[in-house]
Amino acid sequence: MASGFDSNGLTTMSNPSLVLGLSGEVTRARLTASEGREADLRRLALNFRTCVQRSPSSIEIDIDELLTSLEVLNRWPHTAAGDVEWDPQLRTLVVDSIQDSQSVSSELEGEEWRASYDEATLSELIGSEWIGELTSFQQRDIAKLLALRHGANFSVPGAGKTRVGLAVFSVLRKRDGLERLLIVGPKSSFNAWQYENLECMSPALSMDFPEEYPSESADAVVINYERLPRMVGALSRWLAEKPSMIVLDEAHRMKLGAEGAYGSACLALGPRSNRRLILTGTPAPNGVKDLENLFGFVWPGMGRQSVRRAVGAGSLAAASRALNPLFVRTTKSELNLPPVDTVLRRVALPPLHAEIYRALVGQFSARAFGAEGDFQALGRIVMYMLMAATSPALLAEGSSRYEPLAFQVPPLPVPGNASLYELMRELPAYEVSPKYQEVLKIVTENVAQGRKTLVWSTFIRNLETLRGMLASYVPAVVHGGTVDREEQIRRFRTDPSCMVLLSNAATLGEGISLHHECHDAVYVDRDFAAGRFLQSLDRIHRLGLSQDVLTRITVLVSEGTIDEVVAARLARKLEFMGGVLDDPAVQQLADLDEEDTRGSGLDQRDLQALIGYLRSSAA
Repeated sequence: MASGFDSNGLTTMSNPSLVLGLSGEVTRARLTASEGREADLRRLALNFRTCVQRSPSSIEIDIDELLTSLEVLNRWPHTAAGDVEWDPQLRTLVVDSIQDSQSVSSELEGEEWRASYDEATLSELIGSEWIGELTSFQQRDIAKLLALRHGANFSVPGAGKTRVGLAVFSVLRKRDGLERLLIVGPKSSFNAWQYENLECMSPALSMDFPEEYPSESADAVVINYERLPRMVGALSRWLAEKPSMIVLDEAHRMKLGAEGAYGSACLALGPRSNRRLILTGTPAPNGVKDLENLFGFVWPGMGRQSVRRAVGAGSLAAASRALNPLFVRTTKSELNLPPVDTVLRRVALPPLHAEIYRALVGQFSARAFGAEGDFQALGRIVMYMLMAATSPALLAEGSSRYEPLAFQVPPLPVPGNASLYELMRELPAYEVSPKYQEVLKIVTENVAQGRKTLVWSTFIRNLETLRGMLASYVPAVVHGGTVDREEQIRRFRTDPSCMVLLSNAATLGEGISLHHECHDAVYVDRDFAAGRFLQSLDRIHRLGLSQDVLTRITVLVSEGTIDEVVAARLARKLEFMGGVLDDPAVQQLADLDEEDTRGSGLDQRDLQALIGYLRSSAA
């Protein structure tokens, strides 16, 4: 019987007594014993906490446990004869885990990481097919990611993580012979990957955006998280057929790990690829568990163990400093962006509008008192109040069906007050919303200066009303009900007659870059979610702006309304988050895309401010 050992101590056999491979779930390993070795397998199984007996001759174990307990396999009584065979993909996972663990062991103990490649060497490695410019911090991040077999990029939004990911693949394509790239991200990120591909690669990668089956001839396949679970089988085969790399963009979408649909699908695909890379500016929105799940995808076994060892009883910030060799992070200050001129422009409500708003606040106060712990109910009240601060007519119709589910509210019932209901409906006939008038004024002034304007509102009905008011400026409109989003964005970018883009943060909050075409934004309204505001700001204020560009942000605030409460709370949140974005460590930061939208981004202090406002208004 022929047998042998490779350089990592993993045996290869022609007629083994034990075969180790991936199970159908992929997140688990299957150990199969040869005939007559069933009793030995049962004894070995007792050493694994996650073991499940599938048949007398086979057991399954979580890959994480297997990779962190390899020494247990020495208890297999037949290893002396070299009588164990490893499936190639599982073997690769083990080898990668061992090698990366050895590479960073000294750094995890406190030694400073040093780049393996200087700028000249990196330029040679990346090859002539790469034509994109790279900043010094991007070169630093690429060099560090190449020092490991797998990696994580936790740079702040706007740092060019997409470009860094493409550059890493370009090097590995030339250096290690990778042929395929699978990119998983939100649908809003597709445009960025297409743009960076054309901007940085010559010839560009052939990219496929499949509905069901990935193209056999594509260099890169791009898929959104929502479609991923039902395409695991097809994508697994596509990854395994040729040397491949998988990139998770906005990787916090799989932060639930095996407990979530997205996480399960990602964990199933991970072992099928030769290289794994995750990109996210918010790796730990809910604490250490999220970081464990992300690292568990990148480094099965080693990842979770490293996080748990680093965090101990300390803080997440301390743990992230200890884990620094395992990820790259560019801070906000390193982007060297020109400053933003942000103005809160207060508008007074006309008499009838103010009268309706006060009457509505009285009703909202009665509903809120006694429901202080019901975030969903209070979130609905916030939505109604934000509508009322712009135009009470919105309340009579409720939100659009194209609104994200978290923002959908039914028409406001006004029991026993038919006259108030009629006033809400008929108000536009008497008074035009002062916010609408202010938007028209700002856009007109910007057009006279040849400047395009991006107008944000939470509510689709606001966007549609403004579409009519701004018709002479041929506005582009992008929201949940827009069927030709890419065409609308293209028109805003390239058509000189299209001077306005109307959108909401839920649709255009990430993945779209407009900083070359637009330097003015107006916010008709904002909710309490600071992350959504930052993401929307990044559409026109991001890497690539020259220092002489003036970015102007105007936030409209109706005097004496909930707008003032939101503005005060966001100012406090943004001050804190600004410090976090300039911290090289990973902090426990609210997820920029997935804040608790059940309450319109409400946290406990927002709730206190809201209740205080309602009490004072009702007094």
